[in-house]
Amino acid sequence: MYYYICVDEFNPLTLDPVQDITTQIQEVFESSPSLTYKIVLTVGVIFVIWLIRYLAVRMVNKQLPEAKEQYKWRKNLTYVSAFIGFLIVGRIWFEGIHSLATFLGLLSAGLAIALKDPITDFAGWLFILWRKPFNVGDRIQLGDTKGDVIDLRIFKFTVLEIGNWVRSDQSTGRVVHIPNHQIFSDPLANYTSSFDFIWNELEVLVTFESDWEKAKNILQDIADKHIEQFSEQANRQVQRAQKAYLIYYRHLTPIVYTDVQDSGICLTIRHLSNPRNRRGVSQDIWEDILRTFSQHDDIELAYPTMRIYKDHKND
Repeated sequence: MYYYICVDEFNPLTLDPVQDITTQIQEVFESSPSLTYKIVLTVGVIFVIWLIRYLAVRMVNKQLPEAKEQYKWRKNLTYVSAFIGFLIVGRIWFEGIHSLATFLGLLSAGLAIALKDPITDFAGWLFILWRKPFNVGDRIQLGDTKGDVIDLRIFKFTVLEIGNWVRSDQSTGRVVHIPNHQIFSDPLANYTSSFDFIWNELEVLVTFESDWEKAKNILQDIADKHIEQFSEQANRQVQRAQKAYLIYYRHLTPIVYTDVQDSGICLTIRHLSNPRNRRGVSQDIWEDILRTFSQHDDIELAYPTMRIYKDHKND
């Protein structure tokens, strides 16, 4: 007895992956009509919002010829469209959540993650208003940026930069905008809060052959003459600042320190100075020093030199 078995020949071309995926998607849509409705509605909402934004941008481009204004409007329209779209699409997919508080909680959590920097900037603004680490008009340094505060806003404050490539803390002319949240992460130095003076030092180097004691007395007299006007005012401000901070200075009058360096004897004038007048005061002191030293033959300014001694015994 013979048996015949018919076997269809395997043909890999009969398997169409695109058709298989399409069939699976169709089955999902047919088994879940609510999901289909949400997807179609979401696509429709996104298309409508995009179309409205597109028409609004075209209208703005016609009404505003300047490219800068067009850019601002395009950015603002994009932000508004994205926010409205997020609200509507979120309501579509979370329509089963009947509690408005729950929806708003999810929305606020999403916004907190997406807008982390603006929120911390706002917190920094509140901190500046509450603790007052600086006010408009103060000279500060935050991180590597130094300048006079000229504006304070919710998300940033503005300083007129000093220093950088310009010596002696004078203005560079640049306006620098600093996000408020940087006060939480970078060191903040205030030049003028509660105490309107800073300590400044001028190094005067004289030769070893000079009469350094005489030079030191001359420097002390010059410093006293130029800084005398600041001493009484600085003393009053220190007494006022001690009520808020643990600030203690034994001497507020100028003093000259002595040190020995490779090229000569270094006489350092340490004195108080207003932060905004530091360069002018230093100039007045230096000009007085140069004029006075020129009248004394036994005092000479030193600079790096090289001395060669020759041993004549080996000639």
